[in-house]
Amino acid sequence: MFVNICDDKHFKQKWHLSAVKKEELQMKIGQRIVDLRLQKGWSQADLARACGKDRQSLERMENGKVTPSVYSIFEITKALEISMSKFFNF
Repeated sequence: MFVNICDDKHFKQKWHLSAVKKEELQMKIGQRIVDLRLQKGWSQADLARACGKDRQSLERMENGKVTPSVYSIFEITKALEISMSKFFNF
């Protein structure tokens, strides 16, 4: 059964999505990547290598300049050895 994560009340409350703009969500996702990367003690280059991305792409994600795909987030969480749920802080 597929559940639309953006309709989930807990997800909306955690990420404050009731009236969020695309740019705000990009910034929240980017900051989450930064926070998790720093918890691991990694530089952008370290994470980029670990998830098979170039550092500039990762930098754009972290700075909220682009919207990472679900697959990009999956690759990042895999490199950081965390679940997608933990990334979204469930």
